[in-house]
Amino acid sequence: MEYIQITKENIEKEHICCAISNNKDIQVSSKKGWMMKCLDEGLVFLKSTERGKCFIEYIPAENAWVPIIAENYMYIDCFWVSGSFKGHGYSNDLLSRCIEDSKAKGKSGLCILSSAKKKPFLSDPKHLAYKGFQVADVSDAGINLLYLPFNKNAVIPRFTDAARHPHIDEKGYVLYYTNQCPFNGKYVPLVEQTAVENNIPFKAIRIETKEQAQAAPGPCTTYALFYDGEFLTNEQQNDKKFLKLVQRK
Repeated sequence: MEYIQITKENIEKEHICCAISNNKDIQVSSKKGWMMKCLDEGLVFLKSTERGKCFIEYIPAENAWVPIIAENYMYIDCFWVSGSFKGHGYSNDLLSRCIEDSKAKGKSGLCILSSAKKKPFLSDPKHLAYKGFQVADVSDAGINLLYLPFNKNAVIPRFTDAARHPHIDEKGYVLYYTNQCPFNGKYVPLVEQTAVENNIPFKAIRIETKEQAQAAPGPCTTYALFYDGEFLTNEQQNDKKFLKLVQRK
């Protein structure tokens, strides 16, 4: 199996798997802009040489855009193997390479967001458990922090208090998001427009630094939608899904 690691030297010419298009597409440009901020801070984006959704993305936890405390861990931002790539060993191979790289860099283990039951846009907890991951911490939002320690003395990572008990004071729909997920570049403006057209109270707050992300009011920063102060979902919304969600409230 052959892979390519994204670097500042090749980022312009390489596709980024989760958004396969040209660099002028807002999904691609927003994601690559976010990556450029993080490459100097240890971000690794490793993908199959074949065109499709088959990659792993990770970064030292102290530089991760999530509200966790994970001393000397590597944090997995995204781990995605789908479609025709499933069932060919890519998932095992990518995770093994992440583990090998993290150990070579002296890390104490890996951590990643998941859930008790499979949720959209989060890694499958059953697969992670099979690979040896354990629950390190849980949040009121039903989103868990999992970890894979490399030695028995590794300190267990944890959420910040704000992430463990997500809440904001603002009423209406409030979205916190980053450009780590390319889909936000397209769909957040679409939902904003839909909210205006339907007189729905909606506010989008883009997190633009790791410091802002690490102080976020919920466990997810890639996409965290609140309603009347309470965490609602981490699942990206398009215009139709958003209207359906509002109708259920």
